[in-house]
Amino acid sequence: MIPDGWKLTSLFEVCEGQLQTGPFGSQLHAHEYKDNGIPVLMPKNLVKYRADTEAAAKIPTERAKDLSKHKLKIGDLLFSRRGDVARFALIDKDSEGALCGTGCLKATPSEKHSSLFLSYFLQRNTVKQWLEQNAVGQTMPNMNTAILSKLPLMAAETREEEEKIANILSTWDKAIETVEKLIDNSRTQKQALMQQLLTGKKRLPGFDLKWNGHSLGDLGKTYNGLTGKTKDDFLEGKPFIPYINIFNNDRIDTKKLNLVSIKKNEKQSKAIFGDIFFTTSSETPDEVGMSSVLLDEIEELYLNSFCFGFRLKDFNTLIPEYACYLLRSQSVRREICKLAQGSTRYNLSKPGLMKINLRLPPVDEQKLIVQILNNAGDDIKNLESNRDFLASEKKSLMQQLLTGKRRVKIDTAA
Repeated sequence: MIPDGWKLTSLFEVCEGQLQTGPFGSQLHAHEYKDNGIPVLMPKNLVKYRADTEAAAKIPTERAKDLSKHKLKIGDLLFSRRGDVARFALIDKDSEGALCGTGCLKATPSEKHSSLFLSYFLQRNTVKQWLEQNAVGQTMPNMNTAILSKLPLMAAETREEEEKIANILSTWDKAIETVEKLIDNSRTQKQALMQQLLTGKKRLPGFDLKWNGHSLGDLGKTYNGLTGKTKDDFLEGKPFIPYINIFNNDRIDTKKLNLVSIKKNEKQSKAIFGDIFFTTSSETPDEVGMSSVLLDEIEELYLNSFCFGFRLKDFNTLIPEYACYLLRSQSVRREICKLAQGSTRYNLSKPGLMKINLRLPPVDEQKLIVQILNNAGDDIKNLESNRDFLASEKKSLMQQLLTGKRRVKIDTAA
């Protein structure tokens, strides 16, 4: 139902036909890009609904004058022309003066409408779905001005109403951005703390015993994941740890386990508390051998076939909680990455991994280091929870304000 005074419209009407494709490849060549100059925005530079001019390719100022028709001004909307066609950015004072690149489309809203209001409306899932469904191309989605001009939109009764709605939502964005900066700072501080504590550069009060070196192989033994399984064996049965769970987490997320059918008396290795898991391959050497530790008691749990497990002989030299942090630390990750083998896909050298030397403090010191890092992690989780709450509230408010279900009061001149 359309609210009183509001109307269904299109991007063409809102922009009064001012839609334009970026320069063709023949007008701008790759060899013209320099380290400094005027930014040329491509789809990859459209980040979180704004334009990242720092990371954009650049051309000399004189060359940019030849492409002045593609110059962007505050309030322009820049859309991706290929790939992720739902990607867009609102041009603000930080990106004003940049150029629309060959992979983008420019739309200039008329003065009757608020560009900021439109940028919020474009974030709605219904808009994203429309763009994806109406894009053309078999291998890669493509957008053009003819299709984009038909994009359905909703306009408020007046520009003043649109601006008030946009300002309300902008206030929520600023609050979310503030929390995100706190999260980034906390993560940076935690990384610095890990670097000091896990290398012994910073010792805790009351601990002065020498750290000893141990090869990983001396601390335990490896075992393989599931064997002899076909696709028909999955989706039901016993829980197992999928590859992505290990790749993404230093500690196994037991809420994200998959299922596999295990027959009675079938010989498969079971995972138990304290086991450490490693991914065996990746697309880049920097991501090979990612580790994760099981810190929960689960009666019957298995491991996917694309990773291998490592079981500590005991917890007298290395405790699992400490291994969580140590094996993901910068210094250890650097040594693991050196073991990557391959050209197009990289595999982990298991024998090489077992030879990696770990400098370990006494267990009592390990426990205290874990406690400190856990506290830092809890602070980050609390901030993330706060951010997610704000984002959820903003989403609900967007649903009400951007459809006119909830109207705002417009001040009128006396």
